[in-house]
Amino acid sequence: MANIIDYLEWRGDIPFSQVPLNEIDSLILSRISYFPFDNLFQEDEQITIKKAYQRFRKEKDKTVLQIDDLDLFPVVASCARYKDLKLIKYINKVEPKEEKQFSAITICLPNNILYVSFRGTDNTITGWKEDFNMSFSSHVPSQKDSIAYLNEVASKYEGDIIVGGHSKGGNLAVYASTFCSSETKKRIKAIYNEDGPGFDDDIVQTKEYQEIIQKVHTYIPQSSVIGRLLNHQETYTVVQSTANGIMQHDLYSWQVMGGKFISLEEVTNGSLLVDKTIKEWVKEVSPKQRAQFVEVLFEILNVTEATTLEDLSSKKIATARLLVKRYQSIEDENKELISKTMHALLGIIKNNVIGNIAQKNAKKTKRTKEVFIPKGRIILK
Repeated sequence: MANIIDYLEWRGDIPFSQVPLNEIDSLILSRISYFPFDNLFQEDEQITIKKAYQRFRKEKDKTVLQIDDLDLFPVVASCARYKDLKLIKYINKVEPKEEKQFSAITICLPNNILYVSFRGTDNTITGWKEDFNMSFSSHVPSQKDSIAYLNEVASKYEGDIIVGGHSKGGNLAVYASTFCSSETKKRIKAIYNEDGPGFDDDIVQTKEYQEIIQKVHTYIPQSSVIGRLLNHQETYTVVQSTANGIMQHDLYSWQVMGGKFISLEEVTNGSLLVDKTIKEWVKEVSPKQRAQFVEVLFEILNVTEATTLEDLSSKKIATARLLVKRYQSIEDENKELISKTMHALLGIIKNNVIGNIAQKNAKKTKRTKEVFIPKGRIILK
């Protein structure tokens, strides 16, 4: 089994000028936007990946969003294929009042190609709140920022543009490409959505979305959950993952062979079940109810004064007590809202699981059985 780091050990010595960007390169470039470039270079400074890593090594408090990044960063900074690629226009904004978490960076490829990489959700509570907001709002702050960022890059730098991102970053890549200026859109050659969620109908049905969708390349693992959320109209490639369940969202678990993913024909039954359940829940619970539910949920979380997921988990017992105490103190109507919303979700899950079991049993009873007879005849029952 091989992942993106193994790919670099195999192809890292071959520059892009000899072998153009492929789907594995796009996944790597999508992950680069997660690297901790804060304070490593100025907004208008252009530095190579190699130089950025050298500066990162000098940092006293080295932090990454995922431990595997500590393995990937030095590899891309040392291999011939990536080390001299220039990084430009890094931005990272977390603004709790606006409920916005937005980060992006642009990587300059040979032949005057710009790869605009949007970061997905980080470990901040604000980032996760914005993700929840996407369940009832079609135009969240980071999506609007993604348009401005893409247009700004296009206005300052020449060349063809490729846009990509993993998780929420994939959603931003499609969104920005859909609603950017016509001048920018003409320069976009491809869009890569790596297991990113889709959109509500009011976006999917727009003329702009229908025009850009032919340029979108979507990849999801076989048990995808995040990448099946909301609506998609593009075709997708199913990638083999070594992880289980929702952990397949981790792109380091995606399997590669040569310059391509190891692909499968279809997602698992579990992924189909989750997709069906969430879509039914979204239909049953109105956008207003979802918005109220999210507000109450994060109002309860705010009592912990945590800003990251690590803050929530660092003192589990104390955090749990605070959450229970805050829940007990909220108004009865908010308790009822949480109860009804969760009851609707659990009811749909129960019905779909029972329905799924019934379908499997029906298929078993219909399946033709073959019984071997010593004389060589086969009787079909």
